[in-house]
Amino acid sequence: MTLLYSHPVAARHETPSGHPEQAARHRAVLDALADMDLDRRVARMGAEADVLRCHPARHLDRLRGALPDRGTAALDADTHLSPDSLDAALHAVGGACATVDAVLGGQDDSAFVAMRPPGHHAERETPMGFCLLGTAAIAAMRALDHHGLDRVAVVDFDVHHGNGTQDLLWDEGRAFFASTHQMPLYPGTGAAGERGAHDQMMNVPLRPGSGGAEARTAWTAIAARLREWRPGLVVVSAGFDAHRDDPLAELDWDDADFAAVTALIRDAARDAGAPVVSVLEGGYDLAALGRSARLHVQTLKEPAR
Repeated sequence: MTLLYSHPVAARHETPSGHPEQAARHRAVLDALADMDLDRRVARMGAEADVLRCHPARHLDRLRGALPDRGTAALDADTHLSPDSLDAALHAVGGACATVDAVLGGQDDSAFVAMRPPGHHAERETPMGFCLLGTAAIAAMRALDHHGLDRVAVVDFDVHHGNGTQDLLWDEGRAFFASTHQMPLYPGTGAAGERGAHDQMMNVPLRPGSGGAEARTAWTAIAARLREWRPGLVVVSAGFDAHRDDPLAELDWDDADFAAVTALIRDAARDAGAPVVSVLEGGYDLAALGRSARLHVQTLKEPAR
């Protein structure tokens, strides 16, 4: 059926007027999924023990200390806090960890976590790029350390490189990480030569203006590496800002490209016998975000090709 985890606190993470990472993103995704046959569940509050697998306690302390009593407070030019921001990020972590528990417990073979703020830019001690906590990496580490998997994979098709996920998993030889992303573009990382401490990472930069053909070529190669890796779980950082309508980047993907990339990931995961957990990252044109997220979830639900 595919599991859908969310929580109303995602809409209470506030950003300044005009900021692209806005509460309306959460509503756009939920509205797009409203009529789908999904097993809808409430994302729990994340456990500090899960966060501490990736971030030190002083990172959480810094975030708590920076929370404003009202309005917003800037951590940097892009990344802001409001009174409920850390709760929202912790519920995103909790939802992702709950999906890991559910799919590894055999309740379903796929799940989507519709939460914000996103997470893939958050480095070990540095919130950045709209992100506070490394949700995808934390989910991967729960699978490894709590469930005892030998290998996991995290794959990221957001238009911006997941520098935070890469930082958090750089030394983790049990975790494969792969990403396509526009280059040059924020945050400036993700060169093909960045391969992890154990040669377990695969970065595929894409030139501005590239579209579906380049996306399919890149993800066909990543899917082959996934099959070789044979993970027990695949975590997807699902950002939809490579869409041609997105205001923050210059790739030329259309709605169908997200379905095609998702199918390549899904089929490689199923060939490895691995369930798929997907977490929402970017996507800043609301209409394109809703359509693409819907196709992504629909494709996760479909039989393998």
